[in-house]
Amino acid sequence: MRKTATAVGRRPGEWTLAEAEVLGRSVLRAPSVHNTQPWRIELADGAVLLRERADVALPRHDPYRRDLAMSCGTALANLELAVRVLGRSAEIAVLPDPADPAVVARVDTAELLPPTDQELQRYGAIMVRRSHRGAFTGLPVTAEQTARVVQAAVTTGAEATRLDGMERLAKFFEHAARALRNDEAYQSELALWTIRDEAAHRNGAGMRFSALPPGEVPWAGLVRRATVLPDLRVLRERLEAETLLLFTTVGDARIDHIHAGYALERGWLEGVTLGLAGAVLTQPLRVPEVRSALCEDYRLAGFPQALLRLGRSTRVAPASLRRGVAEVLGEKWRERR
Repeated sequence: MRKTATAVGRRPGEWTLAEAEVLGRSVLRAPSVHNTQPWRIELADGAVLLRERADVALPRHDPYRRDLAMSCGTALANLELAVRVLGRSAEIAVLPDPADPAVVARVDTAELLPPTDQELQRYGAIMVRRSHRGAFTGLPVTAEQTARVVQAAVTTGAEATRLDGMERLAKFFEHAARALRNDEAYQSELALWTIRDEAAHRNGAGMRFSALPPGEVPWAGLVRRATVLPDLRVLRERLEAETLLLFTTVGDARIDHIHAGYALERGWLEGVTLGLAGAVLTQPLRVPEVRSALCEDYRLAGFPQALLRLGRSTRVAPASLRRGVAEVLGEKWRERR
């Protein structure tokens, strides 16, 4: 459906520096695997291209680049909201150019269109969204809140489903935690993306060591060599104290991973507007036997891509490191400044 311009004298075309700043900062606040931020954006006349960075790789954890593609999908959700709050339409084409596979998506902004109240609320959630890797308070997430998050996550080819049966899920998580803790290559890769001396760090990517979960919460995904695994009863009780949404896709190709990330961020931002805390888990799903068992036990019709933990917290998680806006916008934007 063609959207009608609502403002006079403003042509959607070349982006101003202020608009470029809004787009860049919104993309930078998207969640990404190991906080790698594997994206750049390119501003065109009346459009924005989202590109995946080829120089970012996690060969042990993510050899098929599923998580990196999902990370680009979360950035796409933020980019769409940023375009909308700037008063422009946002028509998205995922993987629009077979000759240039690095282009994850193109967002065309041909018309002027004011944002909805819902879009404004979700955009406001971008800057306050944090990864809460610790335990939640135990206060329940209501069925209505869960339904709103699930509805926000519904997109073409991706959906979210609340999981039950925490006893079997605890078994899967324990197996994944042991496999990851004993995987020397995975541990070495995780260490490379863990920032211990933040004062000397200039890149803006990677995870703060101080923000990583303590040793007794392996279900948060970032299992280290020193992680102490709780027994199954304790792990099951912890899982029962929170809401877990599983994101699945109809296929398992790169476009599906992008759709999964897009759906994940839309749902997470809706959760933030409802006062919920959250964190993403993909590490257990990268252990092949765990992914297969999850499909079989829960009789999934699609492919499991990510888990979103939702709950309530009385503390605000620290903000993660971020690259500079100039890096995500590229050389041409730096020249314009």
